[in-house]
Amino acid sequence: MVSMVVYDLPAPVNLSAMWNFGSLLGVCMISQIVSGLLLAAHYTPEVSQAFNSVVHTMRDVNGGWLIRSFHANGASFFLCLYLHVGRGIFYHSFFMASTWMVGCSLLLLLMMIAFTGYVLPWGQMSFWGATVITNLFSAVPYVGTVLVEWLWGGFSVGDATLKRFFVFHFLGPFILLVLVGIHIMFLHDTGSSNPLGIESDAEALPFHSYYLLKDLVGIFIMMGCLFLICFCFPDLFLDPVNFIPADPMSTPLHIQPEWYFLFAYSILRSIPNKLGGVIALFSSVVILYFMPFYPKSLIRGVQFNPMGQVVFWIFVSSFIMLTFIGSCPIEPPFVSMGLISGVMYFCFYIFYPLACLWWDQVMDSSINSGLS
Repeated sequence: MVSMVVYDLPAPVNLSAMWNFGSLLGVCMISQIVSGLLLAAHYTPEVSQAFNSVVHTMRDVNGGWLIRSFHANGASFFLCLYLHVGRGIFYHSFFMASTWMVGCSLLLLLMMIAFTGYVLPWGQMSFWGATVITNLFSAVPYVGTVLVEWLWGGFSVGDATLKRFFVFHFLGPFILLVLVGIHIMFLHDTGSSNPLGIESDAEALPFHSYYLLKDLVGIFIMMGCLFLICFCFPDLFLDPVNFIPADPMSTPLHIQPEWYFLFAYSILRSIPNKLGGVIALFSSVVILYFMPFYPKSLIRGVQFNPMGQVVFWIFVSSFIMLTFIGSCPIEPPFVSMGLISGVMYFCFYIFYPLACLWWDQVMDSSINSGLS
């Protein structure tokens, strides 16, 4: 497996830095697993001791504050995953269906792992975030109440809930490792796409040493940024409300998830109907599974398609706007802004293939007129 990934993986000759995020995510995954195992050695998954065990790790364990900061802030490099997906959409990597489908499964699993990890410190935002998010399943017709009680392990968020989330957060990364191996196997069979959007298998190069050294530059930059945050701004991405022990009798003024979930949270809260909001929330991620079924363009990607680029960057802008709105209070004008941004987000998946088909027609007509 190591040889397949770092030595003889076929790669086009003209890959740019946008193809660096896969290796960055691999390093993030390994660092999160190692730091998570070290934290698990001092963590107690019990509601009366969970918060104190985290404090004990940071104050009494040698280097514990660094391990905790490294693990908590390392999760915010979820940004690399979004950039990786965005690059795949821009260059039509989703037409490599098997690789894309496994990648979408990795995204969903990683989101669940990140959410359960956010609950483990058992601070105020952890407790109420778990309460709000798990309550969403009550909107499922007929089985919603049973499903929520099964997730809770009782009739409210409590000790059984924390233990279940801890077990899943501990075992989930190892399932993730298996999916990553499958993802790389499919990538090895199909090869990477290239910035020109044309087939270049005949000119493919081995990953080592042409791209391994380039990826190492990105890895050192990313790890340097992470250590800079850990040493100088350890609480940069952490919610201050979560430094307060969980109190079921005191509800925070503004309950919100981590920043990398804010886009989906903004879509959820912009829809007044609970079931409609839950459907929109899950659809915002699951819709990625349907992209391999788009009609194929003459050129893979929209790098030469001005209309496709406009649609793509509007989509990126709506994603950024949703992330911002998710951190704002639920009041005008943020509610209406979230609804508009959510509509723009979902409209992308309709207008993007149409823009690609339109450009194909323009190219066909230009070629035909030139030949005539």
